[in-house]
Amino acid sequence: MSQITVKTLAGGAKTLGDDTLSDFRSRLKGQVIVPEDAAYDEARQIWNAMIDSKPAFIVRCAAAEDVTHAVRYAREQGLLVSVRGAGHNIAGKSVQDGALLIDLSQMRSVEVDAGARTAVVGPGATLGDVDAATQAHGLAVPTGINSTTGIGGLTLGGGFGWLSRSLGLTIDSLIAAEVVTADGKNVRCSASEHADLFWATRGGGGNFGVVTSYEFKLHKVGPEVMSGPIVFPAKGARDVLAGYRDFCKKSPEKLTTWAVLRGAPPLPFLAPEVHGKDVLILAALYNGPMEEGEKAMAPLRKLGDPIADAFGPHPFAGFQQAFDPLLTPGFRNYWKSHNFTSLSEGLLDKLVEYAATLPSPHSEIFVAQMGGATNRIASDATAYPHRDIEFVMNVHTRWEAPGQDKECVAWARKFYEATEPFATGGVYVNFISEGEDRVAGAYGANYDRLVKVKTEYDPNNFFRLNQNIAPKA
Repeated sequence: MSQITVKTLAGGAKTLGDDTLSDFRSRLKGQVIVPEDAAYDEARQIWNAMIDSKPAFIVRCAAAEDVTHAVRYAREQGLLVSVRGAGHNIAGKSVQDGALLIDLSQMRSVEVDAGARTAVVGPGATLGDVDAATQAHGLAVPTGINSTTGIGGLTLGGGFGWLSRSLGLTIDSLIAAEVVTADGKNVRCSASEHADLFWATRGGGGNFGVVTSYEFKLHKVGPEVMSGPIVFPAKGARDVLAGYRDFCKKSPEKLTTWAVLRGAPPLPFLAPEVHGKDVLILAALYNGPMEEGEKAMAPLRKLGDPIADAFGPHPFAGFQQAFDPLLTPGFRNYWKSHNFTSLSEGLLDKLVEYAATLPSPHSEIFVAQMGGATNRIASDATAYPHRDIEFVMNVHTRWEAPGQDKECVAWARKFYEATEPFATGGVYVNFISEGEDRVAGAYGANYDRLVKVKTEYDPNNFFRLNQNIAPKA
């Protein structure tokens, strides 16, 4: 192994020799991957192709002991560290030029105790891994909507998806977590152990340590659920959106419905002549008896003249993967996001106006219905504070060629600014592509308490390559 130059916490660089690196490697169960290794380029890639960072070297951890060893080594050497789970972080902060990358992507175990209705999950597991293990017992964790998303990053930011209105956020089902803190200690946190750290871990991002396992409470779900999309033509979308807004006001908590404005993807139930045409998709899932779901969904079918209606019984795990083909890795992605307490008339006008000018065939605007169980928890009960919102909008700009960067990013920013007057000022931390100024908006009144916890557990900001909460000086 040749010498490696690594950025330091002090802002400089340090060269590590063969002897130091060889000793470090000898005590790992996993791998050390350096730029000369054939596996390096694959190991540094993440979901968002806009990120092309080159870490100094990668520690691909096989067990929690490897994480502890890597943190202690980096601390002793004064090295800059980033941490990667499954690699879906939109801002790409998990991979940084010249840093030591602690890679958790191989730690994908999911251990289910069906009797106790709990699961212990590794930090590199994807939502697909979790669904496969839990649905074998007819159980589930409320997570996100893309099966290749990592459970670690999703949970640390809060986590919401099809089950959130009925079962709460992902963090609302978190029982405990094992954390390697900045001083290299292994800490179990829960409501009764390091409760302040547990509070901060539920929504505060990767600011407080490296989580090496998550313990979740499981819920009875499926294995079949009433779910699927109803697709409407863009013409008349404004009226359908107004009907959707009114429907959501009376929607039962077991039903979650999202609105998506985009070009029609090549889904198997859509006629080829529809592909690429502007559409409004209302995608829904009912977490309860089939006949109840059919009845609850019925009013949405009367909102317009749909092109296609695929709402019906589907395996829950299958519906969790239904939109994976629209979110494959290798594309360039830039997101902007707002929280809303309602869908005002002015906001609906902007949604329709900008949906007609999407900058690429892969871009979309989605509006996720929130409320229900997510709002029955106090805003200061977890680090995630947005317990009063009814909708989250993600401006999901997605394209292929680097030459489109300027156009696509500019469009997203313009749309974001046009919808800002209708928003709360808050934002879901996992949807921040850029802008350190938005971190305070992600945490609102909880920010000062997060600073206190950060100062206690990471006073020197060892874990800083994230949506950073800086400790007090």
